[in-house]
Amino acid sequence: MSVASSRAAAVADFSRSSRVTGPEWIAWIAMASLLFVLPKYSALYAEIASLALFAVSLDLILGYGGIVSLGHAAFFGLGAYSAALFAKHFMNDPLLGLVVAAAVTSVLGMITSVLVLRGSDMTRLMMTLGVCLMLGELANKLDWLTGGADGLQGVVMGPLLGRFDFDLGGRVGYAYCLTVLALLFFLARRLVHAPFGYSLKAMRDNRLRAMGIGIDVNRRLAATYTLSAACAGVAGALVAQTTGFASLDLFDFHRSADVLLVLVIGGTGYLYGGIIGAIVFKLMYDVLSAITPQYWQFWMGLALVVIVLIGHERLARTLTLLSARLTGANSQCAIDAKDA
Repeated sequence: MSVASSRAAAVADFSRSSRVTGPEWIAWIAMASLLFVLPKYSALYAEIASLALFAVSLDLILGYGGIVSLGHAAFFGLGAYSAALFAKHFMNDPLLGLVVAAAVTSVLGMITSVLVLRGSDMTRLMMTLGVCLMLGELANKLDWLTGGADGLQGVVMGPLLGRFDFDLGGRVGYAYCLTVLALLFFLARRLVHAPFGYSLKAMRDNRLRAMGIGIDVNRRLAATYTLSAACAGVAGALVAQTTGFASLDLFDFHRSADVLLVLVIGGTGYLYGGIIGAIVFKLMYDVLSAITPQYWQFWMGLALVVIVLIGHERLARTLTLLSARLTGANSQCAIDAKDA
C-alpha cells in the first residue's frame, strides 16, 4: 500500500469516527425535549448539564491524557467566581461572563500545567490538590472581594442574548447550560477524534514510545490541560450564572471527588461517560437522599463498589442481554396472541 493510499485511508477513518451517529442525535434531542416534556425539573437538569461539562473537562486529561487530578475543582470554583465578579462589578451579560471565566481558568491551567508534567501520578495528585486548597483559602481570606464564608451574593444576571430572562423555574438556565454543554462537547469530540486526540491516546498508553516517534509530549499535555481547565471554568460559570451565587463550597474537595465518581460511574476515555455518569450520579443523589437522608452515602458507595467490581463492559453486556431477552419475550407473546 502506498503512502498516499495509507494517508487517504487514515483521513477517511478520522472523518468516519468523528461523524455524529443517529443514536447520538436521538440522545441530544431527548435531552432537549425534557424542557417541554417535564419542565418543572429544569433546575435539576441545569445542575446535571453543568456537572456533565465538568466531568467532560476532567475526562479530557484523565481519559485521554492520562493525568490524574484531585484538585479539578480549582478551575470550577475560579470560573464561578470570575463570572460572578464580572457580572457584579462590570457587565452582567452571561456570554461575556463565560468568555471571561474561560480566559481566566485557561491562564491558570497553562501556568499550573508545568506542575503536572513532571513526577509520578502521586505527585500530580498532591500538586493539583494543593492548588485547589490554596485557591479556596485565598477566596476565603479575600472576603472584601469574594464575600468569604458568606459567599458572593447579589449577583444578578442580565437576559440571555438580551431577550431571555433567567426564570425561577430554571427553563432558560437549562436551555443555556445544555447549549453550552453541546457546543463544548462536540468541540472536544472533534478534537479527540482528530490526529491530536490519537496522539494523546498514544502518550497515555506509552509516553516513552510516543516521544520516540517524535510527538512533543509536554506541549500536547499542556495544551490539553489548558483546554480542560477552560471547560471546567465554563462549567463553574454556568453554576454561578444560573444560581446567582458563588461560595467557597465550589472549591471544596468533595467537588473534585464527586466529578471523579461521575467518571467512575460513566467511564473514561469516550466523553459520553461524563454525561452518563452525571445523569446517574445526580439522580442517585436526589433519590437516595430523599429516601434515606441519613444513609444515602452508604447506598451510593455500595453502587460504586458494584460498578467497580463488575466493570462497565460486563455490566453493559448484562443489560444488553436482558433487554434482548425482554424484547424477544415480548415478540414471542405478540406472536402467540396473534396465533390465538
